Amino acid sequence: MDIHFSIPGGSRDKQYEELIPQVEALLGGEHDLIANLSNITAALKYGMNFLWTGFYFVKGRELVLGPFQGTPACTRIPFGKGVCGTAWKEEQTIIVNDVDAFPGHIRCSSETRSEIVVPVFKKEKVFLVLDIDSSKSSDFGETDAHYLEKISGIIEAKISPEDTSKYG
Repeated sequence: MDIHFSIPGGSRDKQYEELIPQVEALLGGEHDLIANLSNITAALKYGMNFLWTGFYFVKGRELVLGPFQGTPACTRIPFGKGVCGTAWKEEQTIIVNDVDAFPGHIRCSSETRSEIVVPVFKKEKVFLVLDIDSSKSSDFGETDAHYLEKISGIIEAKISPEDTSKYG
């Protein structure tokens, strides 16, 4: 399958509008959750030129690192801690314009300046979170939240009962 990623530099709306059909095509006939999440992280990192993209699975009272693109990352994050744990606890998307100003921010990379975390639900509970970091301050906004929540919905539709027992 030949995927042509958006070229960074256009409007964010346009970049996401080009990227979402590509994400859907990548997931087309594939049912393996890890394969799908891996392709989504690559599509987001290279299609949007983000510093780091990845997923953390809810396992008991912590988040555990899943597929990602970028430098090595924190492997476990407690419930309610850092941006990811807070998004899980609050069950909502969180945008952080300056990670140094976020109380309890967990620094996995010294390059990260801003971050967005989007929860992915299954059976009305957070199943995993999508974490995206940028090397630019105030890089994320409502446009990102809107489209990343759409991608979250695409993922939610692909999570099977087998996945919830295997990864949840």
